[in-house]
Amino acid sequence: MDYGTAGTALATGLLFGFVLEQAGFGSPCKLTAQFRLTDWSVFKVMFTAIIVAAIGILLLQVNNTFGSQGFYVAEMYLWGTVLGAVLIGAGFAIGGYCPGTSVVGFGSGRIDGLVFMLGMVVGVWAFAGVYDSDFIQAVVGGTALEARTVPEWLGVSPWLVVAAMLLMLAGGFLVGRALEQRSHGVYSAEDITEGRDPGESDELGHDLGREASAGRRGETD
Repeated sequence: MDYGTAGTALATGLLFGFVLEQAGFGSPCKLTAQFRLTDWSVFKVMFTAIIVAAIGILLLQVNNTFGSQGFYVAEMYLWGTVLGAVLIGAGFAIGGYCPGTSVVGFGSGRIDGLVFMLGMVVGVWAFAGVYDSDFIQAVVGGTALEARTVPEWLGVSPWLVVAAMLLMLAGGFLVGRALEQRSHGVYSAEDITEGRDPGESDELGHDLGREASAGRRGETD
């Protein structure tokens, strides 16, 4: 056993879980609010992480850190990817979790996080049981693309793809901020723990302030 690799994996996993919990992703409210386009925290955090990882990998490739063999990139199966994306997107929207956030949710004491985790295990087991069927093989094995990455598929520099992703991120931040302002706003930790929608605390504070003002005016009269 490589204890160095195991220790690095454990430390990275703990840090990743801590960051997810600090971002509020241990609550299904965050993910479902993203699908309702009222809270864009998931997009902001995850898309930023993707771009940071992409830039980091490209810089490591420049220094030949991965060696002449590079690193493994799975083959691209178009319809299998499309079908999988639809299914996992529906699971996110209905369950309010992704694989990582369900573990974080369960770690913070949420029973629905455990239920989601058990559902994933059952789903993986069921898929493995039918993997060799003709239908699954036709979907997974069909329409395989020769290109395995977006730069290979488009025939452009990887840095150009990263630049396009940065523009998408900036646009997402602007659009997300506008939509958040039109709705109740972003879920805070207090909103999640107390089970209320964003903005309700402000409305409650305003109501209490008006009542206190009215009470003071009544006393003076």
